[in-house]
Amino acid sequence: MRVAIKTLGCRQNQSESDALQESLRRDGYTAVGPDEAADLFIINTCTVTQEADADSRQMIRRAIRRNPSARVVVTGCYAQAAAREVAAIPGVDLVAGNGEKAQLPALISGLRDKRSPLIAVGDIQRAARFSPLPPPVGAARSRALLKVQDGCNYRCTFCIVPETRGPNRSQPNDAALRDLRALVEAGYPEVVLTGTHLGTYGRDLSVGSSIAGLVARMLEAAAPARLRLSSLDPHEVGEELIGCFGRFGNLCRHLHLPLQSGDETVLKRMRRAHTADDFRRLVERLTEAVPGIAIGTDVIVGFPGEGDAEFEQTYRLLEGLPIAYLHVFSYSQRKGTVAASMPDQVPKDVRAARSAALRTLSDAKWRAFRQTQVGQSFAAVVLDGRDARTGRLQALTDNYITVRLDNAEEGIGRMVDLSIEAVSERETVGRLRARDANGFIPTSEGRWLRG
Repeated sequence: MRVAIKTLGCRQNQSESDALQESLRRDGYTAVGPDEAADLFIINTCTVTQEADADSRQMIRRAIRRNPSARVVVTGCYAQAAAREVAAIPGVDLVAGNGEKAQLPALISGLRDKRSPLIAVGDIQRAARFSPLPPPVGAARSRALLKVQDGCNYRCTFCIVPETRGPNRSQPNDAALRDLRALVEAGYPEVVLTGTHLGTYGRDLSVGSSIAGLVARMLEAAAPARLRLSSLDPHEVGEELIGCFGRFGNLCRHLHLPLQSGDETVLKRMRRAHTADDFRRLVERLTEAVPGIAIGTDVIVGFPGEGDAEFEQTYRLLEGLPIAYLHVFSYSQRKGTVAASMPDQVPKDVRAARSAALRTLSDAKWRAFRQTQVGQSFAAVVLDGRDARTGRLQALTDNYITVRLDNAEEGIGRMVDLSIEAVSERETVGRLRARDANGFIPTSEGRWLRG
């Protein structure tokens, strides 16, 4: 039996798809690509915007057309939010909510005698415990994705995710460490921690549990494999977590800190838990404490009530900080959110112009950040693919730079040592570095680096 999985949306969805594939592999299924013929096709959907809903519907119909004899299963956030709408699409066999993902193999096995779509979507708001999936030890990735948290207790006015993911739920420390060790033993050189709201990890567990405490234990358990963190809200990064960068050599110097707006009045309307000044002080603290760290951020442009002055505040804040890159989103009304009915909606052309301005700023910042790394040496960097244009192998540094290597022939997923040689608008070029007899590689500053 062949299973194909198509994933839309966030990194957490990707991690869950990898884990579902592992569950089905244990049940005897063979994984194939989403464009290949399959006996079972799973679409893991997204609903963060109205456009994401449309993309999910399009993908469902495409899977049905390409695989007319296959069982078609729809899960994820769009399935959670609009189960009957999904079930009404001809050809869908099963609709499963986010809370039912761990039971998908059993639900699929019970489809044999079903003639009409089975809807298995519970009330996600009643979910009280983290629902574990197996660690994706067989995923075809150079870096493993490990989910340790689910749900969100916040209520940002633009966001529908708490409605589809439920309340904050954390995987217990020991179980998370067990899954991490399984991935390291499977040969993954890097593990990326994911969650709906990763920074709230542990708040539902015993007193003293926190994302910083989990990360410290994981860094010890994972070595020499690297650990990378997905998004953390600015107010969730404290001194204990910052200290992990100095204590451990295998924590990737990369943090993604969603700002959303640099204007205080807009942040209040968004119901964000941080201020623009909080963000400024954190970025300055991180770049001082962790040399070479890449800090990225999310920005929503054109939120209701954002005038020229409010946008200027955001632009000037980001322009003046050592941010490495921006993910820019043009605000889109999402039915079911508070912001969708707010007055002073910003015209589409204004949103587009502001988005273009911030993307231009992001391009300039990304090139400037990469330029600061020219001449730097990096130990134990993961070869994660090939450049689509040149066919050359490329590696991802711990501080998030994709480096094209002209002199590399090693296999994808291996770890190499390299130095960055040159930066252009389109790419970063590097070369492999050789170690001496003691396992050290020379750095550009005359020191020695050991992975």
